[in-house]
Amino acid sequence: MVEWRLRDLTLDLARPVGAGIVNVTVDSMFAGARSGTPEQAIADGLRLVEAGFDMLDVGAVAARSGPPVGVEDECAALVPAIEGMAAAGVPISADTFQVETARRALEAGAACVNDISGGCDEMFELVAATGCGYVLMHIEGPPRVDRPWREYDDVVDHMVAWFEARVGRMRELGVADEQIAIDPGLDFDLSPEQDLEVMRRLAEFTALGLPLYVSLSRKDFIGAVLAGSWEERWPAGEREWGTVAATTLAVQAGGDILRIHDRSSLQAMRLAGEVVRG
Repeated sequence: MVEWRLRDLTLDLARPVGAGIVNVTVDSMFAGARSGTPEQAIADGLRLVEAGFDMLDVGAVAARSGPPVGVEDECAALVPAIEGMAAAGVPISADTFQVETARRALEAGAACVNDISGGCDEMFELVAATGCGYVLMHIEGPPRVDRPWREYDDVVDHMVAWFEARVGRMRELGVADEQIAIDPGLDFDLSPEQDLEVMRRLAEFTALGLPLYVSLSRKDFIGAVLAGSWEERWPAGEREWGTVAATTLAVQAGGDILRIHDRSSLQAMRLAGEVVRG
């Protein structure tokens, strides 16, 4: 049975886990998940816990492209929010790719780092030293930078090899397998067609023997499918039920942790989990 170690806590993944999204931002892609202040983020996070989410993923920098955000500015929003949620009774992950921000977030009570940068040696050394959980996301360049989609002979084979290499480096630096979850990075450096291919073949990532973290909530590829084209893709606010379908499919394919916004997707995850793993 796959488990995920988050410092002194081990998550049992016999059933899928719902990670509720909290953004201490005013510019995240989904307007319904923008908590503009740490105080609002704490209140929003506690509501997600009351709704039944198993953990919270808290970030203070939007994943969309934009100018760099300094550590001090990021921490000013992120750290108080994490401190206020730390007693909520569920593990907190810090959504950051800056090592110093991750360090301070862990000191504030986070149990995990969700890193959309693909990682670096300094981050891996921090993870090894603290014993925290870590989400390793596939990406082919720096985060928050727009670039053309890449072409792959076989996108899933490429990503599996990429994960094998990065996880190998983490092991060399002292990170234990049970600390690591892998995220295919839907929408990051992937075209909608590649996203769909990854979704069709999610089960192939489970062969790596690591928890499968799927961040798909209200993603652009869902909007493109619903609209019938990338150019006319539906906005994030109109992608709830597409997300419900994608969540169900991800659980069926072996997704262990689903990073989602809505109670509707949480219900879909719970029901699909019982059908598939009950």
